[in-house]
Amino acid sequence: MTFTRVAGVLLAAGQGSRFGRPKALVELDGQTLAERGIGMLEAGGADPVLIVTGAAEVELGPDHRVRAVYNDEWRTGMGSSLRAALRALTDPDAGPEAGPEARPEIGAAVVALADQPLVGAEAVSRLIAAHRAGASVAVAAYDGRPRNPVLLAREHWPEVMSMATGDQGARAFLRARPDLVTLVECGDTGRPDDIDTPADLEHIAVRKPGSPSCG
Repeated sequence: MTFTRVAGVLLAAGQGSRFGRPKALVELDGQTLAERGIGMLEAGGADPVLIVTGAAEVELGPDHRVRAVYNDEWRTGMGSSLRAALRALTDPDAGPEAGPEARPEIGAAVVALADQPLVGAEAVSRLIAAHRAGASVAVAAYDGRPRNPVLLAREHWPEVMSMATGDQGARAFLRARPDLVTLVECGDTGRPDDIDTPADLEHIAVRKPGSPSCG
């Protein structure tokens, strides 16, 4: 079987307890963080793109061809959102509208976080290129430090899902299988700054790169 497509996954289900409201709905430069993340994945070449929602309903404009996957376990942390996304990409019975996203030619997924709006679309493109060149796990690095996004080839999804608990996401898998990881330098494409508080948002608004989707 030939896998030809790389999906994009935006994890955006959290309630933003430290921020005071769901961060997916927070605006930066006239776009919500959810919209910025989706735009980054689309511009980077991921197709299809899924957004995992939970604490808040996320409405996306007609310009985005995105499937929303609701994680009813969102309170348990990021791990459940990652599991929900990978199940939706592999299980045609995952929901009544699983549709083309469940087709078997999807060979990998780039996973990004909604609360890192300065990550550039070029980072997604580089991870996909690394996968095309043979990497089964590729991690964006900034000045040599691994951060996000992360590309996970399909053959690793069962192991990733089995280890994705609490707020771990893919971290437990990456730590357990360092031999699989290809670091892809993306320090010139953007920054993986987190937005956890309103002060973080204010800081990022001052320091952001010129483009909303690639740094």
